[in-house]
Amino acid sequence: MIARNVIIIGSGPAGLTCAIYSARAGLDPIVIAGDNPGGQLVKTDIIENYPGFETISGADLMMKMLKHTESLGIEIIYETVDEISKTKEGFFEAKLSSHRSIVSKTIVIATGATHKRLGIPGEDEFSNRGVSWCATCDGPMCKGKEVAVIGGGNTAVMEAMFLSSFASHVYLIHRRDVLRAEKLTQEKLFLNQKISCVWNSSVVQILGGKSVEKIIIKNNIDGSIGNLEINGIFIAIGTTPSSNFVKNLLALDGEGYIVAEETKTSCDGIFAIGDVVSGSLKQAIYAAGQGALASKQVEKYVNYKL
Repeated sequence: MIARNVIIIGSGPAGLTCAIYSARAGLDPIVIAGDNPGGQLVKTDIIENYPGFETISGADLMMKMLKHTESLGIEIIYETVDEISKTKEGFFEAKLSSHRSIVSKTIVIATGATHKRLGIPGEDEFSNRGVSWCATCDGPMCKGKEVAVIGGGNTAVMEAMFLSSFASHVYLIHRRDVLRAEKLTQEKLFLNQKISCVWNSSVVQILGGKSVEKIIIKNNIDGSIGNLEINGIFIAIGTTPSSNFVKNLLALDGEGYIVAEETKTSCDGIFAIGDVVSGSLKQAIYAAGQGALASKQVEKYVNYKL
């Protein structure tokens, strides 16, 4: 049986950085890129905190990373991994969505996370008919319309500011009275005359005809119910880790994120990086740094085992 040195599962900034560093270390990595190469960063409109770029779109940054990866001759497979198991020889077998398998001495998991849903009436019904999880994708369709963004973190604030370039007005609805976003980002938001904050409130229902027309809002302080006539709602309330395929193999935290110490998981030879890891800062530069660290951990592991 011929085993690869390392399989990297995921193609966001964490996975591709790991692939680049691993290739330069002579580890001959293989990347399982998934169905949506580039990860969640592809859907980010503007990035202002990645060193070397005053501003760059997430799609452009990931395209540069992908081209860099390809320039090193790294094999990239555009499939997903359904399961990881251990072979009797002590290697790891990754079973792909095409039903074929790849055997490796090590695995690096960089599968990221997916958007959380509100779980309220109307969310599924109006998905892609006014309900969206990606302002970059659907924002231009809201030109001249009133829209709402749900959430209070960096993503929600950035989505609201991006949408203000198209929409006539944006309502940022948050369940608390304080945002979690970076202070500088908040300051920019509060200066934007096209954005209004709706504090201590939760959306409990989405209504409409052919598309979204109205949302029902509950005040979390006094329980009162109101409504807001809008033409679009963008949900930015966090993420769910893409770790289900290793739930029986690795230690996970209470929310399903992989527990890892300096990229090392509970299973010797498997490493985890990026947004799928418990405690991740969910920043591109942090993910890239973890990718570089993981490549060094893989190199030590492979050389130790030889």
